Amino acid sequence: MSTPDSTAEATNLATSTAQLPQVHEPRNPGMELDLDVVERQRVNTSAVERRCATLPGRRSVKKDHQAAWLLKAITMIDLTTLAGDDTAGRVRRLCAKGAHPVRADILDALGMPAITTGAVCVYHDMVETAVEALDGTGIPVAAVSTGFPAGLSPYHLRVKEIEESVKAGAKEIDIVISRRHVLTGNWQALYDEMREFRATCGEAHVKAILATGELGSLRNVAKASQVCMMAGADFIKTSTGKESVNATLPVSLVMIRALRDYYARTGYRIGYKPAGGISKAKDALVYLSLIKEELGDHWLSPHLFRFGASSLLGDIERQLEHHVTGQYSASWRHAIG
Repeated sequence: MSTPDSTAEATNLATSTAQLPQVHEPRNPGMELDLDVVERQRVNTSAVERRCATLPGRRSVKKDHQAAWLLKAITMIDLTTLAGDDTAGRVRRLCAKGAHPVRADILDALGMPAITTGAVCVYHDMVETAVEALDGTGIPVAAVSTGFPAGLSPYHLRVKEIEESVKAGAKEIDIVISRRHVLTGNWQALYDEMREFRATCGEAHVKAILATGELGSLRNVAKASQVCMMAGADFIKTSTGKESVNATLPVSLVMIRALRDYYARTGYRIGYKPAGGISKAKDALVYLSLIKEELGDHWLSPHLFRFGASSLLGDIERQLEHHVTGQYSASWRHAIG
C-alpha cells in the first residue's frame, strides 16, 4: 500500500471538491437484466476468507502516512444518526460535526486545511433540518428510505418515501432491497424494484442496501450486487447497520470484485459503502487498503467510497490527536456536538 511522503501530499489526499458522485463520474444508466451474468456468479468462500485474513497484518501504515490515510477516511464518512430518539437539535449538532469533523488545533498542527465528512445520513423526518444546517457547506444529505431497515412497508409507500425525501432536499437516497427476492432467486423482481427506485430518485443518487447478513451466502451477495448495478444503482452498500451481521471483509471483497467486473463490462464505476460495525480507525485503514489493492486509487474518493458510520469519526480524531501530541485523549474531547 503506497503512502504519501509529506504533509503536502497528505493535504492533496485528504481534500476534495464537492462530494456528489455526479460531479466526477458519468452516472450508471443501468442496462437490461442479463440473467446469464447473474447465474455465472461464483464465490470460493475459503479463498475469500484467506485473502481477507491476510489484510490486517500485511498492510500497515505508521506515523505521518497513517495520519494522511485517516484524514482521507474522514472525507469518506457518511456521518449518521438513525435513532428513534433523534431530535432536530441532535441532527444540527451532527451536521456541525460533519462540517468541522476535526478540531482546528489538530488540523493546524498537521498543516491541514479544513475538511468535511462525505455526507450526513438521517431518516426522512430529519432531512429538511439537515439540509438547512448544511447550507453552504457542500455536504450532501443522505436519507434512508423504502421502509428502512426491513423494507417491508407497502410498496407504494416505499416509492412515495423516496419522492418525499428528494423533495425535502436529499441528494442521496439509501434504499433497502426486498431480501426475499434474493432468497427465492427472483432476480427479475429485484431488478424491477431497483429500477423503479432509481427512476424515482431522479437526480439524487441511490445507494442500494443489500443487507448482506440476511442473504444467506456470499454467492447471493454477488448476484444481488450485479442485479442492483444492472438496474442503475449508483452505490452498493452492505448493510443497514441494524442486522445481526453487518459489514465484513469477506462480504466487502465479494462486492468489490462485483464492482470491478461491472466496470470491465460496462465502463461505469459504481460506488461502495460498507456500513455497520466499523468503529475503529485501524479497521478503516484495512478497508481503504482493500479498496486500493482491488480497485485502485480512483475509488479512494468520496464519490466512489463511503463508510456508513457514527462512532468511527471519534476514534480517528483520537488517533490524530495522539499523532500530534503523543498522548491519547478521552473520547469526550471529540464528542459529536
